[in-house]
Amino acid sequence: MSGLPPLPLPGTWQLAQPEWLVLVAAAVVLPLLVFAARVRQSRRFARFADPAMHDTLAGRRIWWPVVCRSICAAGAAVLLGVAMSQPQSDPVERESDRTGRDVIFLLDVSRSMLATDVAPNRLERAKLWISDLVRELKGDRFALVAFAGSASVRAPLSNDRLFFSLMLDELSPASVSRGGTNIGDAIRKTMELVVPPRNDDSANTYTDIILITDGEDQESLPVAAAQAAAQRGVRIIAIGIGSEGGTAIPTSENSQQTVTTRLESSTLRDIAGATPGGVYIEVGTGTVDLPSLYRDIIAAAGSTSLERATSLQYSERFLWFLWPAVLLLIAERVLIPSEDRQPVVRSRSV
Repeated sequence: MSGLPPLPLPGTWQLAQPEWLVLVAAAVVLPLLVFAARVRQSRRFARFADPAMHDTLAGRRIWWPVVCRSICAAGAAVLLGVAMSQPQSDPVERESDRTGRDVIFLLDVSRSMLATDVAPNRLERAKLWISDLVRELKGDRFALVAFAGSASVRAPLSNDRLFFSLMLDELSPASVSRGGTNIGDAIRKTMELVVPPRNDDSANTYTDIILITDGEDQESLPVAAAQAAAQRGVRIIAIGIGSEGGTAIPTSENSQQTVTTRLESSTLRDIAGATPGGVYIEVGTGTVDLPSLYRDIIAAAGSTSLERATSLQYSERFLWFLWPAVLLLIAERVLIPSEDRQPVVRSRSV
């Protein structure tokens, strides 16, 4: 069943999985269906036998076992439905540290990312990779920065998947104010506006920048920017996308003139190598499993306390309803007779 939000009840109670209340509805509907079937059966029987002969042919009906078994079955279904809905009560406030990593996606949205050497194009493929990874992040914060000739923070550090996904879907070359590709400026702006400062003057060893680009840079000193990030303990994981042989793209949206764009892997390798533990992954025109990359490279580096959170911890009460349901099922099967008719013997005079 698909999960629903907890259902508040009077007092301090709630149902953590209210979707299972469908069993309670079934407990009401099924006895009515059984009763209707019994009525139809009696009416069909009346077509073929005189009412005075009913007891002789079918036996005199004993109703109390039928009623008791129906009550037990319906009651058990109601109690099972409530138990499976996970009733909880008596909440207690608990403070806990939310641990994880800060993962910042730095995505190239320049026109060269519209090249179709990767289907459907480089930009859309990169957005799919990011979306796959964000779904796997547990306890981590993530941010999104789009860049070309300038950089724009599209989603600040948070764990709000819905907002992040909306911002990611809208990315295009129009998301930034200036064309071109300035990787160095994008790294510097990310460090300035997104990477959180450390209160204890320690390095940001739990912050990763995942840079996805074709690596074509317009002399923005990206390696120097990476070295500055390394001084604050930030690691850069660079993912190179595109063909090293080059792919032609239009110079503008309606232009017939084309330019050739190609993967500049050497620049990306130097950027990643300038940071502690940095990794360069050359995807080229293939693909990459970013969730696996996260597990193998990012998560293995450890996590830190990102924030202190207060939550309500409830006591589970499902056993209060489960055991009575079991007892009713036992009574329905074992204690109550299953025969609901007894034969009628009529004496005949000689």
